[in-house]
Formats: sequence, C-alpha cells, structure tokens
Amino acid sequence: MRPRLPSPLHELCDPRLTALGLRLALKRDDLIHPEVSGNKWRKLKHNLTAAREQGQRTLLTFGGAYSNHLRATAAAGHALGLATVGVVRGEELADRPLNPSLAFAVEHGMRLVFVDRATYRAKHTPQVLDRLLAAHGPAYVLPEGGSNEAAVRGCAELPAELGDDFDAVCVAVGTGGTLAGIAAALPPGRRAIGFAALKGGFLADEVADLQRRAYGAPTDNWHVEHDFHHGGYARRGPELDTFLADFAARHDFAPEPIYVGKMLFGLFALAERGTFAPGTRLVAVVTG
Repeated sequence: MRPRLPSPLHELCDPRLTALGLRLALKRDDLIHPEVSGNKWRKLKHNLTAAREQGQRTLLTFGGAYSNHLRATAAAGHALGLATVGVVRGEELADRPLNPSLAFAVEHGMRLVFVDRATYRAKHTPQVLDRLLAAHGPAYVLPEGGSNEAAVRGCAELPAELGDDFDAVCVAVGTGGTLAGIAAALPPGRRAIGFAALKGGFLADEVADLQRRAYGAPTDNWHVEHDFHHGGYARRGPELDTFLADFAARHDFAPEPIYVGKMLFGLFALAERGTFAPGTRLVAVVTG
C-alpha cells in the first residue's frame, strides 16, 4: 500500500470568494490511495501499525450499511494480509442483497456480522465486545469511523503538509477524529473549523474527548458548525444538490455529498455572511 503523500493542494479560483477577498485551496486527501483514501488512510495508519505490533491478525470494526470506514478497513486488511470483520448496524440487512459499499467490503475479504440496533448502540460495552471477540476474535478493535487516539495522531500529520500560507482549515466532521488531530497540530494563530455531517450538536464534545485522550487536554483553536447537516447523516435536499451541481460545473470536480459537499456548502455560506475577513486564506480538506 503506497500512499500519495503529501496529498495535492490545489488553489480554487472561484469568483464568489475572490469578490470577498478570500482564497481557498482544496487539500485533496481523496487522492492519497485509490481504495483507502482521505482521512481513512490517516486514521488507519497508526492503528494498523499497532495491530501488527500486538501480533493481531484480525481487525474488527463497526459501521452502517454505507460506511466508507468499513470499505477502507476491508481494503487495508486485504492489502496487508489481515482478516477483517465488519459489525454492521441493522440485522434486517442480512437477508437483503448487499449494496455496493458492503459488496466491496466482502470482495476484499471482510466477514460481515449484522446486529440489531440496540446491540449496535451498546457496541462499546464490555458485554457486547466480549461476545463479539469470543465469536470472531482475537482481534484488534477499531471504533466506528476509526476515530481513536491513534487515528487522531495520524490526522495530526496533515497540517505539516500545508506550509505557512493559510489561516484556517475546514473539514467535515462525522466521528471527530480528523478535526481533533488537525486542530491539535496547527501552528499558533491558525484555526480549524469543523462542519457537522450529523445533527444533534454532540460532535464538539466528541472532538474534545478525543483530544483529551490523545494529548491530555483539548485545544482552543477549533469549533464545530452545526447548521449545515441538511437534515442529518446522508440526508440532502434541493439546496445542497443545487450547490453541488453548480460547484461541479464551475470546477470540474464533484464532491461527495455526505461529508465534503456539506462542508463546502457551509464554507461558502459562511463566506457570504461575512464570517471571514478579507484576506483570509482557507484550506478545505477533501476527506474522501
């Protein structure tokens, strides 16, 4: 598995931002690897090392039916000769045809275990974990979305690839690990802005907790915008679809809508509201 690092940093010329005196560059982490791309590579990097150092030959992790994390873990395990087990939310899915995400995981050797939603909500408890490991372990356990201390350290390697020509980094937030790592490694005077892809307003607490576990205390150079989730995870509406179609036509690049599309929508909305002072240099991380 040979990643493309550092990932490309592309200046985006958009007259809507230029008119406001703003500059924007896209950090194309989606180009790191064809199958383990974006923040998935950064999150898995140190976890895979830890699994091998512990002598584990199996990775066990969690995700929904369309989880990019399950896809990436399956691809990484396949490339490295590690067995993978994916615990999937929704036991009713076991009797249905696999969607493309789960089919990809299976094609790359992942064994899928479908559980009911109550069990899935309790996936972090000793009772559920012990039962899963007894049936499918021993294994190195990765949390949903891959966000743990090792993932935070992997994502913290991104700011060093940006140089000095930026003021703020914008990133989508799903489980919090990417924002936690980026913010922890920013140079003085820079900020990170997270754009929640889920509703509920709980993600700032998740980010702070991850920084606390990885580094002992949260930093004060980041915040989460909660107003651009468009109804919740994987939900979208005409306003987002119109923005994404226009963005693709202008820049010959179609961001995926679940995370990156919502982040870019939010960034442009904040720019139009005057949130960023003229002269601000922004970086938007394309996480996948």
